[in-house]
Amino acid sequence: MGYFADRPCIVQGDYSVLLEVDNPQYEAARDLLASFAELEKSPEYIHTYRITPLSLWNAAASGTTATGVVGGLERFAKHDLPPNVVVEISEQMSRYGRLKLRRTASQQLVLESSDPTLLIELTHNNRMRELLAGPIDGSTLPVRGDLRGHLKQTLVQLGYPVEDLAGFTDGAPLELALRAETLRGSSFALRPYQRDAVDGFWAGGGPTGGSGVVVLACGAGKTVVGIGTIVRARMQTLVLCYGTVAAHQWIEEIVDKTDIHPDLVGEYTGNQKEVRPITVATYQVLTYRPRGKERASGELRAGDFPHLSLLTSRDWGLIIYDEVHLLPAPVFRITAEIQARRRLGLTATLVREDGRESDVFSLIGPKRYEVPWKTLEQQGWIATAECHEVRVNLPPDERMAYAVADEANERHRIAAASSAKLPVVRRLVEQFQQSHVLIIGQYLEQLDEVASALGAPIITGKTSIHERERLYAEFRDGAVPVLVVSKVANFAIDLPSANVAIQISGTFGSRQEEAQRLGRVLRPKPDGSQAQFFSIVTRDTTDQSFAAKRQLFLTEQGYRYTIMDAAEVLAGTGSARAESTPRLWRVK
Repeated sequence: MGYFADRPCIVQGDYSVLLEVDNPQYEAARDLLASFAELEKSPEYIHTYRITPLSLWNAAASGTTATGVVGGLERFAKHDLPPNVVVEISEQMSRYGRLKLRRTASQQLVLESSDPTLLIELTHNNRMRELLAGPIDGSTLPVRGDLRGHLKQTLVQLGYPVEDLAGFTDGAPLELALRAETLRGSSFALRPYQRDAVDGFWAGGGPTGGSGVVVLACGAGKTVVGIGTIVRARMQTLVLCYGTVAAHQWIEEIVDKTDIHPDLVGEYTGNQKEVRPITVATYQVLTYRPRGKERASGELRAGDFPHLSLLTSRDWGLIIYDEVHLLPAPVFRITAEIQARRRLGLTATLVREDGRESDVFSLIGPKRYEVPWKTLEQQGWIATAECHEVRVNLPPDERMAYAVADEANERHRIAAASSAKLPVVRRLVEQFQQSHVLIIGQYLEQLDEVASALGAPIITGKTSIHERERLYAEFRDGAVPVLVVSKVANFAIDLPSANVAIQISGTFGSRQEEAQRLGRVLRPKPDGSQAQFFSIVTRDTTDQSFAAKRQLFLTEQGYRYTIMDAAEVLAGTGSARAESTPRLWRVK
């Protein structure tokens, strides 16, 4: 049995991989693992990854081979690979595409496989029976065309992710082109990786492309990838995004970077309902449900949501799902019915806190393109960022309230909204007086207190769209140097001038929220300066435990948090201890 002490990985028989942080090969091994495994925890010295069927299927869909995965593990493993792991990697990756969904000359939808026994097995599965449209005919199995999405969901659940080659409806044509110079007067062209992302999704317009997810860092221009895809498709397009401000930004970018007439771009939000050749709608309006439509069973039906019909009311050739990791359940349901439409998901992370990553895979499509955040940083496309965790102590009275609180949510609120955080916020704002500082939090009372203490404006869900856009514009221009924001600023807000973010509370252990908040300061700066991200955390509480979980995704992307004590920040010594993400304690 071989042993190679200088290598950084230990691959275990339970499909976990341990990665030594203090190893010269750490970064290369981390980048390899991120392509086919999921980071589970990241204490100071050893990070734990998990190889899962879904992570392997996504890798297979993006062109990675089982030979490449096994060879990479062998290159970095201290010990010989467990035989069961090698077999499982090969088995799971071979499952993607073992079943193919095609259309016959008569437009019948069929499952095709070179494994006739597998087709026979499917015909005897109770969950498959209502999806079938006839008996096996040689190497094909007829299936119901109206249940294409439901079929793909079921096959993923059965462990046989189908490769969908059934093709798409082209949709109504739309003539437009990218501008060489934007309306704002800047020269414009897709960046190389943005062009590669469009090509990876489009795949020459054939059935191997047209559905799937592009994963790029916040600030890397996912909107531009979407616009490039619209121009490549030249079909009427529906764009779904998170919030009215984001919808306005999409419309501005489309008009600025293409030659389409503004009257052909419509807004479908809570403010107005325009359906035009390119329509930008919000998830919030699509999932609006009139009072009285709630069902006692909790079951969601498309008819309960009057605006969901927008997805089928026009001959769309392309539907873009921005922030696809936030896709609401009702939109999943109707997406299962529109599998003949091309579908592009855009996101900074495939992580979903509700665990529905497999639904993104089956209904939107597999991962088609991804670039590690650190690669984009090294190439200068996003800002270099330093991440810091500043730990404060609960004051005695709050410590007692925390100790006797009965509810877990109340304990977390006490810890996350501790008054001990305000002096640290004040000191950091003083330290970065010449910067554009975003202060981001979860609890409105805490945010109001911080805004009042600093004399800074605040944006929450109650702030009107007009007022939000005014404050964002003044922040971009420098008239407002410090802006306090709630969760409404987590997603799809373009604030290129922001270079310091201070997180004072978060949504429990949300990894995607942490990524989005760092993303608010990742636009490259004209002077090449670094972005700074501070997360203020209450020591020895659930606030610290959840912070460790939130940091997992960014650790996987190559960011390391320096751990600082509040006393150091208040004293201005800045003697941070260089560590990776703090130890992940079990959260009850």
